Amino acid sequence: MFKKISLVVAFSTIAASAFALTSADVQTTVQLKDGSTVYIFHDGKMAMENRYGRTERMDPGHVMETKDGQRITMQGDEVARLEYIRAQDRGG
Repeated sequence: MFKKISLVVAFSTIAASAFALTSADVQTTVQLKDGSTVYIFHDGKMAMENRYGRTERMDPGHVMETKDGQRITMQGDEVARLEYIRAQDRGG
């Protein structure tokens, strides 16, 4: 019985840590010319929030222009990751 409980606790801990994302996982944010914000995570993948504050899907490889005129290319499309972080920041 104790072994079963130990296994359940161990697997629960592993599963919870896999989803333990916070805003600290965001390496930097970049403001785009159109008012959108790109979140760049520590692993180099990105997620985008439109100018109204909603998470928006962006195709990987899409070239975007920053406010200062630089161009960056979308790497990944971490919509769910950003939504999870935003929900945690809202207290959900």
